[in-house]
Amino acid sequence: MVIGIGTIVLRLPGNTSLKGKRKVVKSIVGRLRNTFNASVAEVGANNIHQRAEIGLAFVGNDRRVINSKLDKALNLVEAMQLAEIIDTDMEILNL
Repeated sequence: MVIGIGTIVLRLPGNTSLKGKRKVVKSIVGRLRNTFNASVAEVGANNIHQRAEIGLAFVGNDRRVINSKLDKALNLVEAMQLAEIIDTDMEILNL
């Protein structure tokens, strides 16, 4: 079994409220879930309105497929242009 996990740290420029942040994060999380059938959630920076941390996970049996999905998920977030990607941390585990 291969597990791919990742964290994406986002900067939300021009955002002035937690309500605005929630709208952007919900849009990104929903798109990732629908496109990749991944486990996705906001995992940090909950009370900071110009920053968000999103965690995602994939499970499969081929390391290359999981790596590709992580890369495509990152590219999707970047292509949405709702937030600026500050940092990413991706890891693949073989069990």
